[in-house]
Amino acid sequence: MQNLMSYETIYLLKPDLTEDSLLKIVEQYQGILVERGARNIVIENRGRRHLKYPIKRVKDGVYIQMNYDANGEVISLIEKSMKINDSIVRYMTTVSN
Repeated sequence: MQNLMSYETIYLLKPDLTEDSLLKIVEQYQGILVERGARNIVIENRGRRHLKYPIKRVKDGVYIQMNYDANGEVISLIEKSMKINDSIVRYMTTVSN
C-alpha cells in the first residue's frame, strides 16, 4: 500500500435534498473511502448555509466535511464521482496537516 496522507474534502449539496437522499450520498462517499483503504474517516455535516453568491442557480447548500487518511488514487476517484453527481454543487479536496 502507498503512503497515506491526510486529506479534507468539503462538498456542497443542493438544499432541496431529502434527509434520506443526503444520507445516501454521504454513505456512498464513505463507502468509497472504506473500499479503497482510507483510514481515520471522520464525516461531519456542517449544515445548511446561505451562499454569498449563487452557484449553478443555487443560493443555499448543505456542507459536508470529510477528513481521512488515504492515497492519491482515492482522491481522483472521489472527485470524478462528485463531478458527475447532480446533487453536488461544488467540492474541494485539500491536504490537511
